Amino acid sequence: MDAEGARAELGRFLRTRREQAARADYGLPPVGRSRDRGLRREEVAYLSGVSVTWYTWLEQGRPINPSRSVLDAVARTLRLSASEHEYLLSLAGFGLPAPVGTRPVEDAPPHLQRLLDALGDNPAFALTPDWGIAGWNAAYTRLYPNVARVPREDRNLLWLVYTDPAVRELLPDWEETSARFLAEFRAETGTRAGDPAVRALVERLRSSSPEFREAWDRYDILGFASRERRFRHPRDGEVRLEHHQLAPTDHPDLRVVVYTRLP
Repeated sequence: MDAEGARAELGRFLRTRREQAARADYGLPPVGRSRDRGLRREEVAYLSGVSVTWYTWLEQGRPINPSRSVLDAVARTLRLSASEHEYLLSLAGFGLPAPVGTRPVEDAPPHLQRLLDALGDNPAFALTPDWGIAGWNAAYTRLYPNVARVPREDRNLLWLVYTDPAVRELLPDWEETSARFLAEFRAETGTRAGDPAVRALVERLRSSSPEFREAWDRYDILGFASRERRFRHPRDGEVRLEHHQLAPTDHPDLRVVVYTRLP
């Protein structure tokens, strides 16, 4: 993402967080008779110790080059989570830079595919930076057979979650899981939003899924956390697995997702 695009994204993100803030949490009365959510720009500016003009320019994406300490103050005022705070800093240029000049990965390298296969009965797959599914093992095929059937251009985790009816059948908590996946995707791809693959995926999903479009505009941000997952499998019934994610040191652009059996 270029500097102008990052500033625009930062401004949109701050605006959504400001508009969703509960006024009662700040000891502020509702605006009018019923509006109990949403802070005014001047309220955020005052609580953050900055001028209203400066904060307004920040939301408008103007080239004002905010300092780390000022962004930290705004994050505290808006009560951002650790993941949201990190996302804000990355858009302002204080995070790790996105890799440049790297060759896009479409298939898992042979040694990584062997690792996936060695995980045996534990479903596992590899994800590219734009969440394309680059490789998987037989256990994952048993859990989700469509992964081996869809065209390569549709073999993307976020695309399948929002467009494949079989995924909705597989996930008894689809609404919660899809929203969490999207929040994690946004956290991971914040500085890559201008990448052609990410941009094309988002535009396809906005056109194809009303649920995605609504969730995307909320700007929810969540870092990955290992957790229990539930699946409603047509042959195996209710399946409970624990969801993990690993990054190979020799391919930091890939992520290995592993589902392990729970007791």
